[in-house]
Amino acid sequence: MGVFVFLPLVLPLTALPIARLAELHLHPRVATRLLSGLAGVLALCSTLCLGLLVVVGTAQLPGNPLPDAWSDPEVREAVPYDEIAGKAAIVALAVVAVGCTTAAGRHRRVRRRAHRALAGLPGGELAVLTDTAPYAYALPGSAAARLPDAGTGADARIRAGGGARIRARIRARIRVCLRALALVRGGGHGRGRVVVSTGMLDCLDTRERAALLAHEQAHLIGGHHRYLLAVRLAARANPLLRPLRAAVAYTTERWADEEAARVTGERTVVARAIGKAALVSRGTPTPTLAGFAAPGPVPRRVAALLEPAPTAVNWPSMSTAVGLAVWTAAAGTLGSALSSANATITLFLVLKAATPL
Repeated sequence: MGVFVFLPLVLPLTALPIARLAELHLHPRVATRLLSGLAGVLALCSTLCLGLLVVVGTAQLPGNPLPDAWSDPEVREAVPYDEIAGKAAIVALAVVAVGCTTAAGRHRRVRRRAHRALAGLPGGELAVLTDTAPYAYALPGSAAARLPDAGTGADARIRAGGGARIRARIRARIRVCLRALALVRGGGHGRGRVVVSTGMLDCLDTRERAALLAHEQAHLIGGHHRYLLAVRLAARANPLLRPLRAAVAYTTERWADEEAARVTGERTVVARAIGKAALVSRGTPTPTLAGFAAPGPVPRRVAALLEPAPTAVNWPSMSTAVGLAVWTAAAGTLGSALSSANATITLFLVLKAATPL
């Protein structure tokens, strides 16, 4: 095998062109699923490669519990500089384990903390918080079985200490949001809650609030937090996959933008709401939660909404220069994934041939 055993660690570089091309030429829903799956496969291959390098590189060390046959010269010949590579792989694998555990733990803690903060509010798919800081995001998890009543629910959402005029304004905003949410639910029931602050609602008019809620409902219905968490873990497993993480963060937002435009039927209103929110929003509690104005190329999102809706699959023809580049990048990415899997499986078979597992 020689140096080819290290291919799974470096071949994620070849997936970067397809990330950019998928953003431009695929429907956001298709691009999100494609890039997330690709990142997961490449990260798994590189992690398995590190594990097998640890086995081969440390099998000859005294006192290890591994089979003696794994330290035979024939096995070590499969890995150049086997002892050095094995020791380096131990450190790399430990970093991967700590990084992935930290990222997954933070995602879980933020979600649990957010749900505890909303525990005192009436059940429903919408949680409006009296906060001057403008933010809106989709919080996945358990949602209540019904929408809150527009009267009692609104009163319960208002923190004590506000004057009568402030409470009346907040109730009015919540009623408008609840009516908008009833129009855009579209099957999102039970998937989580839309969390929005009164500071964000103050920045938007009635139609823009409907666009905001449709956008956040699309995040919940599509389970976008799963894609964001998957690519974040993949980037922790192999830093070369970080551009894919950024690409999926963009495509999930575009996916929700298009769903909001489809539900409301007003692409320009959605674009205007995104632009307004981006100027004032402070983002989401963690990058693995999707938000209305998440950091990223907001001007590209707005420009895309001012154009016609994309088709489900929009690969350009191979007869054009752009089309040839897209198909070449797609073929190269597929070949990279297969090469990564092949190198990992081959090393596994070498060890199995030495001593049956």
